[in-house]
Amino acid sequence: MRLNDFKLEVFFNKYEFTAPYLLAQSDCESMSIQELLSYEAGAEEQLKQLGLGYTEVPGNPSLRSQIARLYQQVDESGILVHVGAQEAIFNFMHVALEPGDHIICQFPIYQSLYEVAKSLGCEVSMWEIKQGENGWELDLDELKSLIQVNTKLIVVNTPNNPTGYTLNPAELQAITELARQHNCLIFSDEVYQGLEETRPTFFADLYENAVSLGVMSKAYGLAGLRVGWIATQNQEIYDKMVRFKHYTTICTSGPSEFLAEIALNHGDRILKRNREIIQGNQQIANSFFQRYPGIFTNNVPQSGPVAFHRIHTNQPIEQFCEKLVEETGVLLLPATVYDVEEPYIRMGYGRKSFAECLERFEGYVINRF
Repeated sequence: MRLNDFKLEVFFNKYEFTAPYLLAQSDCESMSIQELLSYEAGAEEQLKQLGLGYTEVPGNPSLRSQIARLYQQVDESGILVHVGAQEAIFNFMHVALEPGDHIICQFPIYQSLYEVAKSLGCEVSMWEIKQGENGWELDLDELKSLIQVNTKLIVVNTPNNPTGYTLNPAELQAITELARQHNCLIFSDEVYQGLEETRPTFFADLYENAVSLGVMSKAYGLAGLRVGWIATQNQEIYDKMVRFKHYTTICTSGPSEFLAEIALNHGDRILKRNREIIQGNQQIANSFFQRYPGIFTNNVPQSGPVAFHRIHTNQPIEQFCEKLVEETGVLLLPATVYDVEEPYIRMGYGRKSFAECLERFEGYVINRF
């Protein structure tokens, strides 16, 4: 197989760890190991006593049981732990797809959700989230029109990265029924679930042939743990992914699994904190965009920590973002890393430094527009 460059990671690799003002990040505010351990009495001593041997391939049973509590129709036998979300995407695509299969993928979206399928010889049709007068819009009739006789898989991401578009209950049900009618799998990237005000609905609970993707990196802000998972009722897919994992990471880090279990045990507290950070930052951002209506189109995210805003400039958007970071240290993500040529920028709302970063960006806007 031949994979194209992962454009987002190539861009981040140039700037993410040197730019002082990160305004593009998709994860929420993180914490130290010490802070996380303080959530649970005795956890620090337990971590010190933890052995550093191999862990079980599917993941620690205790962690899998804790993850399963997020779902209504999936128990721990349908939870498979991975090293982050990327491994889970890669492994799923390899066990679920064959050359010549057709997949439908929401767009714009995280590149590996369609790039891996392309590398396997699959035909990919994009189901585009489009700019409307009041933000982003998605057309279910268009999804229906994209179905072919060889359609094997529908890929969605809700809440969506980069737009913040979030499928509502009617859309979730309609996609489920369409997939069931045409005997398609659903792979749903749900790494931002939990940041909504109401209890999230997972595709793995709605549909027997759906695979839901979760991770500690985004909504929980614990990217350094490198713990992700899939949840599914489809035992055949599950078993194939277990066997494929023997060729990738085999197992996850024991200390990471231990810390992830603590975080999930106190998940409501962590998610509430991150929701409050996002809500506060959205208020700051809305005031900023109100000051510059002729420069930006403010696409307020429906949920999650990222938004995709249009900037009204004739300058190529990647050039704009590179010049911005080089002159001011402010990092925004250009739409080109999502294969979108129009002048959009991804802005991240999940970190406490947002106001400081946006203030720095505003100084650039005042001087250049």
